Amino acid sequence: MSFRYIAFILCAVCVLVFLVQMSVAGFTESFLLVSEDASVRPWIIVTSIFLHGDLSHLLGNIFALGLFGSILEKFIGPKKFIIMFFASGIVASIISLPFYTAALGASGAIFGLLGMLAALRPKMMVWTYGVPMPMFMAAGFWLLLDIAGVFYPTNTANMAHISGLFFGVAIGIIFRSPEAEDKKDKNIPDEELDEWEEQWM
Repeated sequence: MSFRYIAFILCAVCVLVFLVQMSVAGFTESFLLVSEDASVRPWIIVTSIFLHGDLSHLLGNIFALGLFGSILEKFIGPKKFIIMFFASGIVASIISLPFYTAALGASGAIFGLLGMLAALRPKMMVWTYGVPMPMFMAAGFWLLLDIAGVFYPTNTANMAHISGLFFGVAIGIIFRSPEAEDKKDKNIPDEELDEWEEQWM
């Protein structure tokens, strides 16, 4: 099975940006998603995706992006994957504007990838907090955690996660619709993906 690297390239970009954040004073503030500035500096809707608050925030995101992103990339191909990453991140950023004064991180984009993967490969087994479960159940579990986070805030942009997840599921459902199946040329047959999942997941 051919291997694609876009998910890992995005991880590397996040790491490099974080190193710049740690080295250059004022860098984070210049590209942070500040709600009241979004209308006059719309590019921060995108640039904030690559910023992270601390090392644990960065590591958690690049782990999820590298693992689940690489799986989704194998299924939909690198071009659709990178479009999906940015589309999910932008949607999550826009939805976040009325809820938070400022936000940063790739979580919204990653949750979009998770949502799409849950729609396309719902029975794929994954480990969530040490418990094996199908991908659709894991997505539901993450959704419940973020819904709880809305009512019991923990300094996390839960609405970005929720909106990214729903966006990803919606696009995944459209992607796997009969009309889309007739038009698209799958990058990898289901049989190969099943074999890959049994070996590595």
